[in-house]
Amino acid sequence: MPELPEVETVRRGLEPVLCGQRITDVEVRRPNLRIPFPPDFARRLAGRRVTGLRRRAKYLLVDLDDGEVVICHLGMSGHFVVRRRTNSLPGPHDHVVFTLEDGNEVVFNDQRRFGLMTLVAGTAEDDHRLLRHLAPDPLDNSFTSKTFLARLAGRRTPVKAALLNQQVVGGVGNIYASESLHQARISPRRLAAHVGPGRAATLAGALGDVLHRAIAAGGASLRDHVQTSGEPGYFQHDFRVYGRENDPCPTAGCAGTIRRIIQSGRSTYLCGHCQR
Repeated sequence: MPELPEVETVRRGLEPVLCGQRITDVEVRRPNLRIPFPPDFARRLAGRRVTGLRRRAKYLLVDLDDGEVVICHLGMSGHFVVRRRTNSLPGPHDHVVFTLEDGNEVVFNDQRRFGLMTLVAGTAEDDHRLLRHLAPDPLDNSFTSKTFLARLAGRRTPVKAALLNQQVVGGVGNIYASESLHQARISPRRLAAHVGPGRAATLAGALGDVLHRAIAAGGASLRDHVQTSGEPGYFQHDFRVYGRENDPCPTAGCAGTIRRIIQSGRSTYLCGHCQR
């Protein structure tokens, strides 16, 4: 599933295409994705101007000039493609086609249909069931080592599981949890409650650093992620541990080997020598 860097890469690709443009037509080619589309979804969007494009954790938010907000989630395989309007028929997995006043089309393609789109009034955004429990993500100005430590305090789960909990840290998934814990030299097995102030500060810094570097590389493309240009992301070439089982640990001076373990049914990659 796309994590924060992949979603942010998509947001940055769509922003210059969508912002300021009027949506002249919307074609919704099926009644639902992961959830049903709202009633009159296409009609409510047609004629509206896009005033902003934001991200909250792994969600894209499209601000419209009538005060409503489109909430989008890419799911497992969803992606947006920008193209010039043509007379060709949409592909079998092109589920929503937005036509803009400048002749561009923005197409949402989702082969597995785990993505979603819905509408909410901007004044009700913070209370929406998809958004109300989200913690700040590591790139948010409100995310600090102090607030991070407070969210970890008292949790009797491994810190890796805590990082995947969107009520603790927004936007982080399996890949970037493993990468950040390795950079911070913290064992993914360590209980979240046992991450003290020093380790919390180190891990908060590692999360921000890893996510910034991943965004600069266009995200990671292991399966379905592509940028709006159609290009893959390239951060998978810079993974320190993820998918590198039995490779030497890249930490300077470490003689360890990368191992793979299973936590809560998910693969975790670590170096047992330098991560404590």
